Amino acid sequence: MMRSRLRGYHGIDIGGTKIELVAFHDDEHGLREVHRERIPTPGTDFAEFVQSMQALVARADVELDMRAAVGIGLPGIVDTVSGRQLSSNVPALNGRVVASALQEALQRPLVIGNDCQCFALSEADGGAAHALPSMFGAIIGTGAGGGYCVNGRLLRGANGIAGEWGHWPMPAALLQQYQLPLLPCACGRSGCLERYVSGPGMSQLHRHLGGDGAPPLAIAAQAAAGSQLAQQTLALHLDLLAHALATLVITLDPHAIVLGGGLSQMSHLYQQLPAAVKRHLFTGVIVPPILPPAYGDAGGARGAALLARQLYP
Repeated sequence: MMRSRLRGYHGIDIGGTKIELVAFHDDEHGLREVHRERIPTPGTDFAEFVQSMQALVARADVELDMRAAVGIGLPGIVDTVSGRQLSSNVPALNGRVVASALQEALQRPLVIGNDCQCFALSEADGGAAHALPSMFGAIIGTGAGGGYCVNGRLLRGANGIAGEWGHWPMPAALLQQYQLPLLPCACGRSGCLERYVSGPGMSQLHRHLGGDGAPPLAIAAQAAAGSQLAQQTLALHLDLLAHALATLVITLDPHAIVLGGGLSQMSHLYQQLPAAVKRHLFTGVIVPPILPPAYGDAGGARGAALLARQLYP
């Protein structure tokens, strides 16, 4: 059914070094990008951050010729009691009640979501998993997070943390099998999957096996050149990641898994993960397609705009 009037949405992706806004018109064809702007992230001054957001949104309103709803993707989570931002890689925001400050400054419909969830929504609606009944977007980059979408809509959960698979505990059996140390996590617990399957996690595995802790792409290059240590690192990482994704399959049974983050660029994952995941599943369970992202790093702002459209149709 065609929409009766043109709507507009601003999607904003906030990172440690840059803020990117993408403005969209929403018509019968879906979201159509009409404006994009990127500015440096004010790292330590919260007042400067709020002022920068006001100016950024005001310029986008001019380009859309309307006062648009805003969706924002932020790293970390929001404390459900205090409303304060936690685990943010933007020092100016950590511990701040970001939502109320921006609501007061922008004076419009506003929704703030986790950046990983925004990635998943972008891939579920017009991305690699478009039109599938369900999908899970699994980020494996600096950290490990994700989002779960059903019928193109993001399910956020009671605490807004649905999809935080990176903070599931690494099974004791795997820690024992590979004689891995119990690593502390920034969330305050120890042994979280993120510490082993993320990009820094792969480097830690390389160090554990006797290497120098090289970055993941360097490890992959060394493995291709014949380094046995690098090949062992990739094999260990693959098995730990496969177990985690198998647990996702058992828990959520998604119709597809879309990988995101820096490690999603590693081609061997798409070639080897399906069989590796299968080894951790019981007989009769089919491994869903494991897909590269359609939008990659560009999907965060788009997903934030889609989140705003989901809440303010």
